Amino acid sequence: MNPADLEQLMGRAQAAQSKLAELQQQLATRRIEGSAGGGMVTAVATGALRILEIRIEPSLLASGDREMIQDLTAAAVNAALTNAQNLVQEEIQRASAGMALPNLSDLFRPGGGD
Repeated sequence: MNPADLEQLMGRAQAAQSKLAELQQQLATRRIEGSAGGGMVTAVATGALRILEIRIEPSLLASGDREMIQDLTAAAVNAALTNAQNLVQEEIQRASAGMALPNLSDLFRPGGGD
């Protein structure tokens, strides 16, 4: 590969990296919900896969069924994280269309790109 081709390739890689860093920042501000128990428990996650909020219907709390509350909370959190991961994948695919750079989604997994 001649130096001009290498320089062009490096420039495209830097542009792609910049675009993906911007996308990562935008996704971190997005709020994605997941729920369980017919909406009795709702979890809100970010595109950075962080849980922001958990809402539990008062009637479920009043039931005092600790095990059900725990199970539904875990299910809602998992649903929110799955929905957030799906959103991230879709946005990465959209942003990377036309960029011949493999495994870009690895950069958005926890610990990815480090």
